[in-house]
Amino acid sequence: MMGIKKWTKHLVYNQVPIYPLIIYRIVFGLMMFFSTCRFVIKGWIHDLYLTPKYFFTYLWFDWVNPISEDFIYIAFIILIICSLLITFGLLYRASAIIFFLLFTYIELIDKTNYLNHYYFISLISFIIIFLPANKLFSLDIKFNFVKKKTTISAWKINIIKFQIGIVYFFAGIAKINYHWLFEAQPLTNWLKHQSDFPLIGNLLTYDITAFLFSWFGALFDLSIFFILISKKWRVFGYFLVVIFHVMTSIMFPIGVFPLVMIASTLIFFSDQLHISILKFLSKKNESLELTIIQNSELEENNQILKVLFIAFFVLQLLLPLRYLLYPGKLFWTEQGYRFSWRVMLIEKAGYAQFFIHEPKMDRKMLIDNKKYLTAQQEKMMATQPDMILQFAHFISSEFKDSTIIETNGEIICMGEKPKVTAQVKVSLFNKGSKDFVNSNIDLSKEERGLKNKEWILPYED
Repeated sequence: MMGIKKWTKHLVYNQVPIYPLIIYRIVFGLMMFFSTCRFVIKGWIHDLYLTPKYFFTYLWFDWVNPISEDFIYIAFIILIICSLLITFGLLYRASAIIFFLLFTYIELIDKTNYLNHYYFISLISFIIIFLPANKLFSLDIKFNFVKKKTTISAWKINIIKFQIGIVYFFAGIAKINYHWLFEAQPLTNWLKHQSDFPLIGNLLTYDITAFLFSWFGALFDLSIFFILISKKWRVFGYFLVVIFHVMTSIMFPIGVFPLVMIASTLIFFSDQLHISILKFLSKKNESLELTIIQNSELEENNQILKVLFIAFFVLQLLLPLRYLLYPGKLFWTEQGYRFSWRVMLIEKAGYAQFFIHEPKMDRKMLIDNKKYLTAQQEKMMATQPDMILQFAHFISSEFKDSTIIETNGEIICMGEKPKVTAQVKVSLFNKGSKDFVNSNIDLSKEERGLKNKEWILPYED
């Protein structure tokens, strides 16, 4: 048995061929190029960042906003350029930094646009800033911006593998819940709408199919990382990855996430495969050899970088578990739900009405959500407590010290901070609508933050 110290040295400091990292740089750059172009072509820039009048910013990131229409379009143009520069390894470090900052900035503008694969892309784009992915097969070498290198410390490849492992494993942990395993929800509801699926459409309407899919999905996520790191089972594991993600992409509208994961898991394959890919892409086949340079210069032990990545991954291991700090049903309250790799686990629909109260006569006026929110924003907000609270604060500020003339000519004067209440009905797994928040609570006085939201009504099944 390999001792822990020796095992750590093998995974972290052992010198290994750089080829998997080079292929990952190319694959990641191409994925980002095509997905960003797709975003532009589909008109989502206008729909998601220019049409809304109000944005649901993240806690502590209220200062992030679209700035202007021109700025948003320029940001996407720069993202496309940077993705190509990353692909070809030109001005790689600067391009990776700019890509990470711009991509993360765009994703922080409005949390109604949150998707797990956007979060994953932000994390990966941060990691690759610190990796020497331009030290071979790059324009940076061609123009002598960096020196060629064929070996690197193992951690510079294993860190990406570990990040992928976190995604899959926590997605599997998240599936260990009553609804997923013993009710096959939400797949039972979703698969019944797939009866026109080629060849197997009729089978998808049976409850047993939903249970099989649910259990397979949980086992797949929990085990696939360990299968991929096994030389013996790696090819079989990748076959499962392709089948699993192709099926989900065909059956459900989950964007580029399947493609991202299919491409990303290539990094688990042997150096020889990556050399073969590079030879296919290169005219100078003789320059690519599977050799470890014995006298390769050992890299400096960067303590700052070590501390940075330890903190980075400790945070990632803790974030998915933070829901344990909150009482109540996670799928109902969604406190600690985001940033925890809970993929396709919930079917939730809701309807929220907000009322602003006139302080003296205790009269209330119904707010028209559509004046401020797009249909997508309103849909997402109506089931997520932090957004409900955020919108209530916005309404209170919007009507601060305002004078409203009713249709009958009556004048209503609002106070310095008008009271805002909400009546919200939410359905979980299509089991009927239930009251979601305490309609007597003045939400304008409730603080945004990480503490438990006591105004969320308990879920009763």
